[in-house]
Amino acid sequence: MSAPRGPYAKTSAKREQILRAALEIYAEAGSRKVSVRDIAKRVGMTDTGVLHHFGSREALLTAVLEARDKISAEMYGSALTDPPAGAKMLADNVSTPGLVKLFLDVAAAAAEPEHPAHDFFTERYARFRREGAAVLADPGLTPDPGTDAGQIDSEWAARILIAALDGLQIQWLLEPDIDMAADLAALHRTLLAALRR
Repeated sequence: MSAPRGPYAKTSAKREQILRAALEIYAEAGSRKVSVRDIAKRVGMTDTGVLHHFGSREALLTAVLEARDKISAEMYGSALTDPPAGAKMLADNVSTPGLVKLFLDVAAAAAEPEHPAHDFFTERYARFRREGAAVLADPGLTPDPGTDAGQIDSEWAARILIAALDGLQIQWLLEPDIDMAADLAALHRTLLAALRR
């Protein structure tokens, strides 16, 4: 199939340029606020021009998070199906606190059903629960010897792992000396041991 031509190709390319710029700016931002104007300036557009490609600021931020997930999946695979990769992802998140904060801010706002990111987060968590439960239920996985946390259900364990993944990021934003990767690895070992009892 040939590459799209005409206005659609230009629009698609401009959207990608805007998303790359937004990812860079949020990654660099730390805890400071990022405005649509910051993104527009980086790509040589007006605020209105940037929003034209997404419909609203909230839809732009949702697209940024979708792009972040896509990049993370390409770099690390699934944090739940490959816990060492998940721990590496969390360790790397330390260098992009602005993206971590954006994720958490939008996740909280997306609790409202009409928010543009509501479906993104609902589907994301459902997918992670399925993936995590499947991995944790795999009888081929073995826990570290001597670990015993009692009988638990793999779906519950997947929810706990997801909650820990997100919660560790919040805690790290509040206390940057927290070792998210080590905490996630310890929780994974404990849950896996409990499932193998």
